[in-house]
Amino acid sequence: MGTELLNHQLDRELREEHDISFSEYEILVRLSEAEDGRMRMAILADAMSHSRSRVTHTIARMERADLVVREASRADGRGVEAVMTEEGRRVLIAAAPTHVRGVREHLVDLASKQDFAALGRIFDEVSDRLLRAKPDEADIR
Repeated sequence: MGTELLNHQLDRELREEHDISFSEYEILVRLSEAEDGRMRMAILADAMSHSRSRVTHTIARMERADLVVREASRADGRGVEAVMTEEGRRVLIAAAPTHVRGVREHLVDLASKQDFAALGRIFDEVSDRLLRAKPDEADIR
């Protein structure tokens, strides 16, 4: 429940201050980290642990706001890639401080270094166990 409340608060802050959702922000972040600001839709959905249809709907909304465009894959022309636009980059740069401030205020500032060290060890173990159980999902990292 704490994770859901945190995500809801971060979403609310991004919507109020920048008119984008937390999911849209996450897509912009992932595209900004990808080569040439582009990523195959299927890989984007897998990386976000969202259904492909959910990501498709979100990307469609983002296209209408000129944050991204969809193009045929440069690699093979068969797949579809989401590509960040200059407007998308501008919105990401403007929204990043709001997101960072929210994460600090609602999470980071509430925990000690020891808390984060313990949390890191726990999630490392969770990741290791889940990846051992399903090694084909290692590419979502």
